[in-house]
Amino acid sequence: MITLKQLRYLAALAQHEHFGRAAEACAVTQPALSMQIRDLEGELGLALVERRPGAVTLTDAGRDIARRGEDVLAKARDLVDFAHHRAQPLAGRLTLGMIPSLAPYALPKFLPLLQARFPDLQLELRETQTRQMLNEVKSGALDAAMLALPVQENDIDSIALFDDAFLLAVPANDPRDETKRVVAGDIEQERLILLEDGHCLRDQALAFCATASGGRNAGGMTFGASSLATVMQMVASGYGITLIPQIAADVELRDERVKILRFKEPQPGRSIGLVFRRTSPRKQDFQVLSDLVKECFAPRRDKRKGG
Repeated sequence: MITLKQLRYLAALAQHEHFGRAAEACAVTQPALSMQIRDLEGELGLALVERRPGAVTLTDAGRDIARRGEDVLAKARDLVDFAHHRAQPLAGRLTLGMIPSLAPYALPKFLPLLQARFPDLQLELRETQTRQMLNEVKSGALDAAMLALPVQENDIDSIALFDDAFLLAVPANDPRDETKRVVAGDIEQERLILLEDGHCLRDQALAFCATASGGRNAGGMTFGASSLATVMQMVASGYGITLIPQIAADVELRDERVKILRFKEPQPGRSIGLVFRRTSPRKQDFQVLSDLVKECFAPRRDKRKGG
């Protein structure tokens, strides 16, 4: 009989491609993990693993079984979640992923309110790039994730949370007037500094610049960085300009060596949403979490204008 333990060990082996690291990730000894994999191979009558000195590679059948096994593991986690979270929303353990261009700026705004309203929630956070996060949501390693929409995945549902406009950050000695709004054509693409490949914010900036250049590939983007803080230091030092999301402005634009320019309407930006498995039984939790985040990021009306 195939066990969930065997499928979990195979999934770890597929991820790490090394018996020692897979065993460490599963908190078991390497011989124990290896024995379970051999038992699984015997049960299925298939060779799942190609064993080599110092490394391991899954066979074609092994990769297919691992992929199907992840679906089984996700459904098993859903079953446990269904049992544990029927009584009240946002109680117990919840694993939430967030993209790096969002986590440092969104968490301080909604985390205190979340803790105050739902003290029984055991929140576990993971910050990583979009593609890795989606894979972990689909496998069940993450319950949900906050990232930029849309997401083109058949087995993923989403709830839109808030819109996040883009600003143009330039060195303080830039001659352009801060009171004047700019257009996409005002971006000197050869000076544009972006996050490194894999960050969705980079892809969105490139798409916006391609639109500004009539669909031509934007050139001159020779810099890449792993954090907005690094990008902003480069701008402050006069190395170039960048697009920065509004949510990061309060934190990243405190440096007097940088000023921001706003775009004319319609302003470029991104839509932030919460994504989760379509089959997850915790949709009530996700709706409650979404409502709280929307509350924190709802546009503030100007009371002086009577609204």
